[in-house]
Amino acid sequence: MSAAENEDQLRAKGYDKTPDFILQVPVAVEGHIIHWIESKASFGDECSHHAYLHDQFWSYWNRFGPGLVIYWYGFIQELDCNRERGILLKACFPTNIVTLCHSIA
Repeated sequence: MSAAENEDQLRAKGYDKTPDFILQVPVAVEGHIIHWIESKASFGDECSHHAYLHDQFWSYWNRFGPGLVIYWYGFIQELDCNRERGILLKACFPTNIVTLCHSIA
């Protein structure tokens, strides 16, 4: 089993709105649990970010739990205000990921 399912795999299972990746085992980023990752090849300005929140991110949160959005070209820092509600914003892939280790008994 892979550690994450990508958008194509999720659509094949019948999901209509999907993040880029859903993690099979959640990770923690800066103390927040992450179940999905969405990558945007754009700058996160107020107008586009609020549209994404409404059209995509809250749907992902409702279906899959908390997640991470990566804006490749940065974002307005004040938009990163939903961390406690479960949507984190980053400008690059985080390097401080905490993974869950489990063994098979």
